[in-house]
Amino acid sequence: MLPFQEQIISDLLDDRNGGLVVVASGLPLSSLVASLLLLHHPSAGSFLLLSASEPQKSAISAALRRAAPDHTDPLPFPSDLPSDLPSHHRTALYASGAALYVTPRILVADLLTSRVPPSSVATLAVLNAHRLSDTSTEAFIARILHSYCPSTPIVAFSDCPHAMVSGFAKAERIMKSLFVRRLHLWPRFHVLVSSDLERTPPEVVDVRVPMSAAMKGIQDAILGAMDACLRELRRTNKVDVEDLTVENGLFKSFDEIVRRQLDPIWHTLGKKTKQLVSDLKTLRKLLDYLVRYDAVSYLKYLDTLRVSEGVRSMWIFADSSYKIFELAKRRVYQAVRADGTKISLDGKSTPSKKRRVNDKTKKESESGAPPIGSTSADDADGRKVDANVGVMLEEVLEEAPKWKVLRDLLEEIEAERRKENHSEEGQTEVEDAGDLSDIVLVACKDEYSCLQLEDCILKGPHQVMRDEWEKYLLGKVELHSLRKRNKKRSQEPKGFGLLDGIVTAGSSDNTDPSSISKFENAALLAAASELRIPTNKDSVLEENNQSDGRRKGYKNTRVKKTSRKGKSMTGNPDFNFKTDQINTNENTSSRNNGAVGEPATGSMQNVQESSLENVCIDRSDIQVHAAESVPAASSQTKLLPPVQFYALDSDQQILNVLKPSVIIVYHPNMTFVREIEFYKAENPSKKLKVYFLFYEDSAEVQKFEASIRRENSAFESLIRQKSLMMIPVDQNGRCIGASTASETESIVLQNSLTRKAGGRMSQGRKLQVIVDMREFMSSLPNVLHLKGMHVIPVTLEVGDYVLSPMICVERKSIADLFQSFASGRLYHQVETMIRYYKMPVLLIEFSQDKSFSFQSTNDIGDDVSPTNIISKLSLLVLHFPRLRLVWSRNVHATAEIFASLKQNQDEPDESKAIRVGVPSEDGVVDNDVRAENYNTSAIEFLRRLPGVTDTNYRALMDGCKNLAELALLPVERLAELMGGQKAARTLKEFLDAKCPTLS
Repeated sequence: MLPFQEQIISDLLDDRNGGLVVVASGLPLSSLVASLLLLHHPSAGSFLLLSASEPQKSAISAALRRAAPDHTDPLPFPSDLPSDLPSHHRTALYASGAALYVTPRILVADLLTSRVPPSSVATLAVLNAHRLSDTSTEAFIARILHSYCPSTPIVAFSDCPHAMVSGFAKAERIMKSLFVRRLHLWPRFHVLVSSDLERTPPEVVDVRVPMSAAMKGIQDAILGAMDACLRELRRTNKVDVEDLTVENGLFKSFDEIVRRQLDPIWHTLGKKTKQLVSDLKTLRKLLDYLVRYDAVSYLKYLDTLRVSEGVRSMWIFADSSYKIFELAKRRVYQAVRADGTKISLDGKSTPSKKRRVNDKTKKESESGAPPIGSTSADDADGRKVDANVGVMLEEVLEEAPKWKVLRDLLEEIEAERRKENHSEEGQTEVEDAGDLSDIVLVACKDEYSCLQLEDCILKGPHQVMRDEWEKYLLGKVELHSLRKRNKKRSQEPKGFGLLDGIVTAGSSDNTDPSSISKFENAALLAAASELRIPTNKDSVLEENNQSDGRRKGYKNTRVKKTSRKGKSMTGNPDFNFKTDQINTNENTSSRNNGAVGEPATGSMQNVQESSLENVCIDRSDIQVHAAESVPAASSQTKLLPPVQFYALDSDQQILNVLKPSVIIVYHPNMTFVREIEFYKAENPSKKLKVYFLFYEDSAEVQKFEASIRRENSAFESLIRQKSLMMIPVDQNGRCIGASTASETESIVLQNSLTRKAGGRMSQGRKLQVIVDMREFMSSLPNVLHLKGMHVIPVTLEVGDYVLSPMICVERKSIADLFQSFASGRLYHQVETMIRYYKMPVLLIEFSQDKSFSFQSTNDIGDDVSPTNIISKLSLLVLHFPRLRLVWSRNVHATAEIFASLKQNQDEPDESKAIRVGVPSEDGVVDNDVRAENYNTSAIEFLRRLPGVTDTNYRALMDGCKNLAELALLPVERLAELMGGQKAARTLKEFLDAKCPTLS
């Protein structure tokens, strides 16, 4: 352990109540938890860990192995406590004094049912404390432990300081809910942390890669669109203006900040404001994907946006959006005429301008061939395009600038190693690759980037772009064939516009994913048709690799293509790379050597969301990537070191497993930088070199630096809050926390004993609520306990809450209500409640920080719509007249509603509530409430008979034993049971009616 970690553990152990520890992002919390586990002794009780994710569990196990490599006794590895484990087995595990991973839902139920004595808990450790709130289940557990055993220490950890300042006095509220009184702040600029991490810093090389002109243009256009959206959002006067900056808009948390301010008034906002919030999220993704993915994948993503958001989005109609789409296409291809003249594709035609296309040209464009004939049409610039000349594509396929720099760095690393080793001429590469320390670790954002970079090393960047381009063209063919099938449904033209042979040149063309002219689309389809020509045997790739832009005429040319993929030659003593000669250009990438104490440009905590799977490329043994390509211009051999790719989104700790000597941070991330610093501080004698790849003057650098400033600002705010914080404590120095309603009531009773016969008058009974086990994932059981009610956790078959023998409640949040209607689950739940309880209640609970309304009053129509939630609720109430709807603004209002509903009601019976709706195994019991006591099919049949209503069917059930006896009853008896002669005659006539026969 480093000295600052020992100081953190010492500070925690000094206070017997525990404390809340907030560290800088990337500093390993797993080492702190592992140290507490090593200090724990089973005789003191069980060590419970709450809210631990799977990556955190694996990190804690690895930290335990590193902290005690020579430990003779078995290491105290925590074990998971499954929910399906029998209760007596769980009780035995709690009493054993072992370390356990427990989910909050299981632990709170075991505490309420006394399966775990609070005195048997030695320490409660809560991870991810920034996710807690006053009404969270972890706060519920802390309150129960504190009420029964105030001396139990509770320690909480968090490595997200910016999340601790997201609300008003959030850190103080979390401390009160956990009953801790000390806040331990350990930022990166702390004196002890800085001294430990900067004592033996690694060698750092900052590589600035210039962006291409198209990338700079796209970035400027996106930032301009974001600024325009923010200006429009400021005009609404409903959001804090200080938060609406482009720098804040680069982070995922910006969406949460805006929604937190707008949620209470969301139902009053117009469509424009709601769309602006969504557009900011889309633009942030576009900015992130620009520097993360290749040009073809980026264009493909833009095509999907054009289709999915073309009508609704506002940023697409901005002036800068045209530049985004146009430059993204020019990074991939350029449309040219056969005579070499480039076509300027301008999609900014007016919507009213139309061009007439004759039937012959239209049929040819649908068939996928370029237009042939003597006709001509205007292109987007208004110039005439001769169809005889034709339109072809000039492939650009711009490679990511970082790809070449990465290749140069790998070759440079291998050359430096060979110089340092002074190897002999016959020395093989396998000897160098045998040690794990020779591995070069390349850290990328997600798995897709890792796989693509691996292909760049194996196949070469050009082949990777060719593969992506072919996939893009084949996707165009599939989309074209789908549209063609849809057009064949109607042979005769009807109506106006497109079906009359008029192609609108304006916004109606936006239905095309790439919004291009029909000539360019025909050229794309022709290019795709060339890819689909079958070949019986492999042919040699006939392409000129002299420049990035290669002109191809898809009209009359047949190109034979193949790709020679390299093989992984792990264990092969003589593997080489045959590739183009790459000369490092010092003018295009500037490098500044320095220490990594806190890098000048740093590495940001990239919290952008990814549309791809966040998985680490995990291999049991390190593979040495080798590729063989045969370019036309070079035959010189270049050797590369063994490379391992790592996805940052996987959150796996691999530095101590791989022990690399060189790390290339391809996508800078502040959390990963701290992990590198800590890894080097733990291994001061190890030589480590770190390369940071940044796009020069890009939003990547801006986000990177802003993440460091944001974290420092969060810690400064926490330091100020700590100096002004007021945590109430009792006379023993223990934190009091938030007082419950029962404690307040007891104080009032003590002050008013003389008014109640000197205290001899019996006090009121304690309210009881039976709660389904699945409901402990919500905050309502916590609030009910906070209000002084006795919560009984059981597994209910019918309903979520049982307030009395007559009242059963089914609670639905807004999201759950929509899902239940969509799946039909709500109908069945209400039906079973009505069958077993006299007063079924459907509770619709809104969130505390959101508006208390489904929709604005302007959106409510007069007609019944099958898609409208209000219409669905109306139909539900009409079908079940005895169902009662209760609307609650938040969980606190729900607790008050429950208290009012329980007035003048008996307390629920736990044994009966458990048996409701559960099939019996030993027959039917008298006066039981099991489902077998009711013939539901016969009841449903009875209720559908003419004259039978919801008000008289129960009287008919009591007056006769079965349907056969009902058919024999006279009209007078039926009128007595049904409450009227008309209903009785209607039913009797139906039962006595003759059945028509065929004879």
